[in-house]
Amino acid sequence: MTMKFIDVAFNGGMKIDAILHPAVTGDAPAGQDASATPDTVIRTDQPVKDGGEGTAPTPFELFLASLATCAGVYAQRFCEARKISTEGLGIRVGCEFAPKGFQVTRMTFVVTPPQGFPDEYRDALVRAVELCAVKKHIMTPPAFEVVLA
Repeated sequence: MTMKFIDVAFNGGMKIDAILHPAVTGDAPAGQDASATPDTVIRTDQPVKDGGEGTAPTPFELFLASLATCAGVYAQRFCEARKISTEGLGIRVGCEFAPKGFQVTRMTFVVTPPQGFPDEYRDALVRAVELCAVKKHIMTPPAFEVVLA
């Protein structure tokens, strides 16, 4: 089984970082991987109006950005696999929220094909963007568990 660990660091105020450690496979000790990939740190903060300093995206903004950038990865890979230039390729994501609460009710991904994009690939590009792994995790969510150490 492969495990990935993320530690949370509290850095004063509302600044909270996620420290992503490399995946651990098999019998490797926790936090170690044969590839020796370094940790990745993702910084978050809250807006000033919510008690933060506004120095970094909020966790929720990162969630939305992960969906948008994942779609971008799939669009870019689609073009590169077909040796199509990505110049002019764009994706804009519209997020609609419920009237009450803070729930996203719809996300619309508007894909602008790159310059000179062949018409015969238009539907295939849409299907490629729909393969986004982050979106797939939302469609089939993992089990969540919170325990005290």
